[in-house]
Amino acid sequence: MADFVRSIKANASRWVKGIDAYYEQFSWQEGYGAFSVSESNKEAVIRYILNQEYHHQRQTAAEEFQSFLRKNGIFPQGDA
Repeated sequence: MADFVRSIKANASRWVKGIDAYYEQFSWQEGYGAFSVSESNKEAVIRYILNQEYHHQRQTAAEEFQSFLRKNGIFPQGDA
């Protein structure tokens, strides 16, 4: 997974920076998250993605991610 994400980030960075000089300083955030979804939950995930803008009006993406990690027993660094 790490190699896959590294490749996507590297290629996307080259593409974005090649669009215009305005994007020369473009960079990705550190880290990433990857999660699997069962086929039985696919429709709920699609609905969530389609409504993501609404969700993030109430909670930032970072807050939501940390909440998801805690809910699933995976604690962000510094939380225990």
